[in-house]
Amino acid sequence: MFWVLLLLPAWAVSGLACTRLCLAAVRAAEAGAVTGGQHGLTLYEAAFLSGGPARVADLTLVSMARQRRLLLAHTGWATVVDPRGRDDIERSVIGAIGPEGQSPIAPVRAAAATADAVHDLAERLVGAGLAVPAGVGTTVGAGVRQVRIAAAVVLALGVAALLMPAQDAVPRHLVALWFSLPLFLCLSCLALARIEAHPYSRWASPAGQRLLDALARHSGDAGDDRAYLTSVAVRGVRAVGEPDLRAAFAHRGHHRRA
Repeated sequence: MFWVLLLLPAWAVSGLACTRLCLAAVRAAEAGAVTGGQHGLTLYEAAFLSGGPARVADLTLVSMARQRRLLLAHTGWATVVDPRGRDDIERSVIGAIGPEGQSPIAPVRAAAATADAVHDLAERLVGAGLAVPAGVGTTVGAGVRQVRIAAAVVLALGVAALLMPAQDAVPRHLVALWFSLPLFLCLSCLALARIEAHPYSRWASPAGQRLLDALARHSGDAGDDRAYLTSVAVRGVRAVGEPDLRAAFAHRGHHRRA
């Protein structure tokens, strides 16, 4: 009956992971239910819901660079051209660059992402039911990853149990059946999450994800610059087309390590 000692952790791992996923899905659904009426996303809001505070900082840097109010060199440095920010987030970027008007992009991005203006943006989105509140436990995406790990653990324990020398009269197919039950639980939860909550987002609630999908579908109807910045907000700096700008953002990790 040694295989039972492997079955118990299999059930424990699968049950705990599936419970966490279900709780995360319930929290996400409750957050989305708070949303009332129509809410048109701004570019900053779309950036936050797609990639969090760092995406907002990236969008601001790209937007100011395209307007020639900020110079992003291919060496990874940012230089202020116009010190007058048009909103709080732009002013936080300019303030992060410092009084000398020049700084590596990596610390500017990090400082802008933690600025009060971005924090206020996050609170507004959470209050509108479009963003996942911080500190509410695991998100749906993280819950799905945990269930996938649990399924792999159950499968490994089941294989180990089947490969053990027979120690009782229980047929091998019954042992496999017992381990298939927690595995079926994991796979069922993954299937339901795929149907109900995909794509999984760390930042956007289901209501926010629907608005993001609508924004991505209709971004081509706007002007060229608006569509371009919408693509950056949703996809990040990999949507940047200019070689110099792409080179500038490619230096972020280098300066962070330095």
